[in-house]
Amino acid sequence: MWSNPSFLRIWLANAIDDFGTHISGLAIPLTAAISLGAGPFEMGLLAAAQRLPYFALGLFAGVLVDRRPRQPLMVLVNWLRAGLLALIPIAALQGGLSIELLYLVAVLAGAGGVVFDTAYVAWLPDLVERDELHDANGKMEATYASAQAAGPGIAGLLVGLVSAPFAIAVDTATFALSALLIRTIRPSRPEEFQRSSDGMRSVGVWPRLRGVFREIQVGLQVVWRDPYIRALTSCSGLVSLFGFAFLAVYILFMTGVLGLSPTAIGLILGAGGVGAVIGSTFAVPISRRLGFGPAMIWAQIIFAITGITVPIAVFVPTMAVPMLALSEFAQYGALAVYNIGQLSLRQVRTATDMQGRVTASSRTVTSGAALAGSLLGGLLGDWIGLGETLVVGVAGMAVACILVIASPLRSLRDLPEV
Repeated sequence: MWSNPSFLRIWLANAIDDFGTHISGLAIPLTAAISLGAGPFEMGLLAAAQRLPYFALGLFAGVLVDRRPRQPLMVLVNWLRAGLLALIPIAALQGGLSIELLYLVAVLAGAGGVVFDTAYVAWLPDLVERDELHDANGKMEATYASAQAAGPGIAGLLVGLVSAPFAIAVDTATFALSALLIRTIRPSRPEEFQRSSDGMRSVGVWPRLRGVFREIQVGLQVVWRDPYIRALTSCSGLVSLFGFAFLAVYILFMTGVLGLSPTAIGLILGAGGVGAVIGSTFAVPISRRLGFGPAMIWAQIIFAITGITVPIAVFVPTMAVPMLALSEFAQYGALAVYNIGQLSLRQVRTATDMQGRVTASSRTVTSGAALAGSLLGGLLGDWIGLGETLVVGVAGMAVACILVIASPLRSLRDLPEV
């Protein structure tokens, strides 16, 4: 893989993008909290603004990615994100920083992130050979996991050195550098993308909108009709629903019920990052040993059942930190194996000019489920208690395993043909 210059450059560009995203993911909320003194309601709105584009715009991003050459689209989006983030330190210098500006930047930069992420997944099969996809996705996921683990720490260091608004200037530079690297990629084969239909060429807004919704419908139909993609999307959606219900009360459980310190919580969450890196690194060898489908099924089972150690920790408080750290390590390691497999399988099962819409359709399902799960977790936490909500989350994730166990994945030894 490393001898492929196109892959090397997209990997490096994506790595820089990932680190930048995780830096701003913490630096923007810290700007709101420290520089602007934002309260809980304003912080909640900011969190929603960062996540909302992935659900609200995902399907439309898929259509855009399938209609336009992906390389120049990714370059343009990263330059736009760099410009948007630059507004924050500029406003801070001029004394005009406001929470409204942070909302605006969060939404628009998030929309750019939706387009970039969808385009990268759709373009990768054009940059590597089919039998290299699993390995390529594993390397990408390992890098993402490293950024997820190290990015917040780097952001915290930068905030301490130069203050939160000016730490975001570093993220501006990462997006600009990523755009420059993507611009230099020379694919070995031309991109394939869908030209606008006759309906889209018609004069008037409504014919164009009808064309967009027709293309969205086609993407959703591919997801539903393919037995592998349907099973994976259904499982991922259910896991997101109950997983985010779990996460909605997880921090409160650790602080309020277990009485853990911020340092202990940081160590626990850091174990998840380490697990994700290791899982990403060994995803391909594990799949070769167990079989492609069985590896994904076992990964999902391990992810679901190891979460039960979290509510159990209340009965052995002296062992809470190692128990939760082990749970984080196992869950995120298993999740990495599953995610790399499902991404690779979806890519090889999808026609090149449908990659954007199919990717966006699957991600919209999981994003919508994540939003609903966050609300569900909060409601259940107030209604039945924090520990009980964690048990409900674990049970729901366990039920999701049935969707992949009962699918054709259980007999899938290698990546199938379309």
